Amino acid sequence: MTERSIDDVVFDIGGVLLDWSPDYLYHELIPDAAQREHFLTTVATPEWNAEQDAGRTWAEAVSELSSLHPEHAEWIAAYDTGWLKMAKGLIEGTAELITELREQGIPTYALTNFSAEKWEVAKESFPILTGFTGEVVSGTEQTVKPGEKIYRILIERYQLDPARSFYTDDKDYNVVAARAAGLDAEVFTDANTLRAQLRARGLPV
Repeated sequence: MTERSIDDVVFDIGGVLLDWSPDYLYHELIPDAAQREHFLTTVATPEWNAEQDAGRTWAEAVSELSSLHPEHAEWIAAYDTGWLKMAKGLIEGTAELITELREQGIPTYALTNFSAEKWEVAKESFPILTGFTGEVVSGTEQTVKPGEKIYRILIERYQLDPARSFYTDDKDYNVVAARAAGLDAEVFTDANTLRAQLRARGLPV
C-alpha cells in the first residue's frame, strides 16, 4: 500500500459536495430561457451573489439591487427567500467518501465561499455539513477564496500541516491559491477521481 502522505482532507462545498445552481430555482420562476439568462447575467449576477459570500447581508443585498431594478424586485427577493431551491442536493459520491473518511477517524474540513446566513440554512437541510472537524466560511470570515488570507485562517486556526493536508475545489484558481499556501490540492472533477487521488496519497478509501 502507498505510504500515507496526508493527515487531513479539506473540501470546498458548492460543486464538490453540494449541487447548487441558481438555475434550479429560476427555471421555475422564469421559464423563458433568454429572459432567465438575462436576469442571471445582468441583474442578479454571480458578482452580486459573491458579495454575500464576502459578508454582505442578504437584506442589504436585496434592498440595494431592488432599488436599481424595481421591475425585477420579486425575482431578486426570491434569490434570498428561495435560496434552498437552488441547492438540488448532495453530490452523492462525495458525500459517501466524506462519510468513509469520518468513520476511519480522518479529520475533514470545509473551506468554502458561502454566505454566513445561507451556510446555516444549508446545515439545517444537509446534516453532513455539520460533521466537519472544522469549517472556514467566507461570509463569516469576510474574506474569500482565492485570497491568501482565508487559506491561512484554515491552516492556523486548526494547526494543520499544509503539506499533509489535501484540498479539493472545483475552481482551478482556488486550487492554484491553495497550492501557493502550501496545501496539497487538486481540482475536483468527480467523486471517483477524488477517491483515486486520496488513494494515491495512502488513504484507505
